[in-house]
Amino acid sequence: MAVKLSEQGHFTWKEWAATLAAELKAAADRGEPDDGSRYYEYWLAALERLVTAKGLSDPAALLARKEAWAEAYRRTPHGKPVKLSANSEVNLLGG
Repeated sequence: MAVKLSEQGHFTWKEWAATLAAELKAAADRGEPDDGSRYYEYWLAALERLVTAKGLSDPAALLARKEAWAEAYRRTPHGKPVKLSANSEVNLLGG
């Protein structure tokens, strides 16, 4: 998603690097270990920060999407694909 958004001109790779660096620094400032185990979480936080800063979505829409996926995961039988129901769709990136 980050690559696609950058390709579409929503942010530059310089902006991405700065935002990710800020997330990593904030984690270090909180005393979180630098062992790579939470890198995905920091990466996602950086992407969410850029998406909201650029007005592509807002925190409420991001939270609604996360909750919809969590609910879909909870109701999906083991081994089956997780799908969002039609009424759980959230307009995340203007599409």
